[in-house]
Amino acid sequence: QVQLVESGGGLVQAGGSLRLSCAASGVIFSINAMGWYRQAPGKQRELVAASTRGGMNYADSVKGRFTISRDNAKNTVYLQMNSLRPEDTAVYYCNAGIATYSTPYNTNTYWGQGTQVTVSS
Repeated sequence: QVQLVESGGGLVQAGGSLRLSCAASGVIFSINAMGWYRQAPGKQRELVAASTRGGMNYADSVKGRFTISRDNAKNTVYLQMNSLRPEDTAVYYCNAGIATYSTPYNTNTYWGQGTQVTVSS
């Protein structure tokens, strides 16, 4: 069974930094896109950053502040968040497109449980 586990969330002051990690485990054939989404209360889940075959992309609101990176050997994706703002407060979810040996040519979407990021004024 494939699982995604996030870590690194917490409470920080505005202007501070956090580094989120997401590790995929299980019997994995390949990992395609990996990314981070976030959802604040009363708002839709939105894409924050993604690492795809075509490169990296970011939401306009985080460009210049957040950086996504991957360690393929560890099946892990990171999100370095700098210059955090109160509006960054949300639950951050890891997302990955993963193919297993059961369906090696079919990519399924997996979600982590989420990690809370709270930025105080």
